[in-house]
Amino acid sequence: MKPYWEGNLVRLRATEPGDGEHFYLLNQERDVDRSLEFVYPPTSRASQMAWTEKAAIEGGFRNNNEFLFQIEVLETGEHVGSIDTHHCNPRQGTFEYGLSVREQYRGRGYASEAILLVLRYYFFELRYRKAEPGVFAFNDASIALHKKLGFIEEGCRRWHGYSNGQFHDLLLYGMTIDEFRELHPEYLDFE
Repeated sequence: MKPYWEGNLVRLRATEPGDGEHFYLLNQERDVDRSLEFVYPPTSRASQMAWTEKAAIEGGFRNNNEFLFQIEVLETGEHVGSIDTHHCNPRQGTFEYGLSVREQYRGRGYASEAILLVLRYYFFELRYRKAEPGVFAFNDASIALHKKLGFIEEGCRRWHGYSNGQFHDLLLYGMTIDEFRELHPEYLDFE
C-alpha cells in the first residue's frame, strides 16, 4: 500500500519556507490570475517568502478544516502546484477547493490526482459528504478536468465574477461521497 498522501504521480505535502519562489513564479503566469475572480497586483519575492514561512509554521491549517496542500511530483520531487480547501461546512458536510498548477506541468494528470487525494481525505477522514467546486465559464481546461473526474454540473451563478472588462458566469460542480466511491474505487484502498 502507498502512503496516504501519495497517488501514482504526486504527493500532497505541507507548505515549506522555500516554496516562496514557486508562488512568486506562479504569480507571473497571467492565466492564473485570469482563472480567478481578480487580477492581483504584482508581489515581491520577499513577500512570497514571508508568506510561505508563515504558512509553513502554521502547517497549512487555516480554520474550520481548511487546508493548503502543495503538489509535488513523486518521481522528481518537483513542486508543481497547490490545492487549497475553503468554504468548508462540517455541519452540512460540504466543501470547495481551488487549484493551481504551473503552466509547464499541466496536462500530465497532476491536478486530477491532487483533487482525488483531497476528496479521499475529506470524505473518509473528515466525514464530509460532498465537494462543490466552482469554475468560471471561460476556464475550458478546468471544466474538462472536472467533467473527466465525474463531477456533475449543478448550476450557474450568472455574472458572478468580473475580469478583463467583463462579467463571467461561475459554473457550480458537485460530487458526493457515493459518486466518488463508484467512480474512483482505486482510491478506497489506502493505509
